[in-house]
Amino acid sequence: MTIVKLGYVAMSMNLKNSSPSQTMTLAQFKKIKDREAAIAKLERIAKSNITNCLRLLKYNVAHNIQFFRLSSRLIPLAGHEEVADWKFMRPLIEPLNEIRDFLQKHPMRIGFHPDHFVVFTTNDKEILRQSLKTLRIHEALLKGMGIDREHRCVIHIGGAYDDKEQSLEQFISNWGDIPVEIQRLIMLENDDTTFNLQDALYLCEKLSVPIVFDYHHHLAYHENQDWEVEWERVLGTWKDSKLPLKMHISSPRNEKEFRAHADYIDPSMFMDFLSTIKGSVNEIDCMIEAKEKDNALFKLMDDLKKYPEIEIIDEASFIIR
Repeated sequence: MTIVKLGYVAMSMNLKNSSPSQTMTLAQFKKIKDREAAIAKLERIAKSNITNCLRLLKYNVAHNIQFFRLSSRLIPLAGHEEVADWKFMRPLIEPLNEIRDFLQKHPMRIGFHPDHFVVFTTNDKEILRQSLKTLRIHEALLKGMGIDREHRCVIHIGGAYDDKEQSLEQFISNWGDIPVEIQRLIMLENDDTTFNLQDALYLCEKLSVPIVFDYHHHLAYHENQDWEVEWERVLGTWKDSKLPLKMHISSPRNEKEFRAHADYIDPSMFMDFLSTIKGSVNEIDCMIEAKEKDNALFKLMDDLKKYPEIEIIDEASFIIR
């Protein structure tokens, strides 16, 4: 048997006025002639985003959801050269401490998925610098929330630059220049257009990094459709992690738009996966990447009740036997 815990991404469809991704563009920032007033507005938005994160965490606890991906847009313009002098963490200490105190009482698996601008397959020093800056911001937020930073940021491998093998080797070369505390953050994901499961496993095994297996991505792009033959290798990348194995689950919008995410999860597709891996691991945390977010989670849990091998634990977790 295997325990399965479901999570969702960033924002609830049911909790009103709770966006953790309120933003301010650079153009909007520059329109405010008083720079101090512009910075003050950035700080108000960031505080509001983090306060809404706490509301979302409380909502999750009320619904027994123990797995959640935070928005990577908590602090608008953080890291941008235009506001390089802005010490954005200072005004956020208090709201971040509130999250820390809450999570100490209500432990939950929390993580980030920084955007595709984090790239380590490049030999462009400026892109590498910006990628590290982005990850340092995520590390600072995790630290402020009192969350162990190990294996909390999922990133894609990056661009192939017309030579996939060379790009994989460039990633390995760049890895040596990444500070250890940033290396600890990272997990790698197979994608749906460039670096497939075998590519991601190659890097993860070389660098001792866990792989986050994206089942939908694999179905969209693979060398060998029979992912099961690689499952033991997937498990092996998690052997030294304190956290349970993590994966992504989504469903195609339709056959024509196969790579696009549907609003909900196809339960039969998910069961195909679970029926194959059950018993191979004690626990697996499945992050739902669906347009309907927490509604997709609740609907999936309801859909799974019809399967006799499923034993429901609570609103967001179950056992498959």
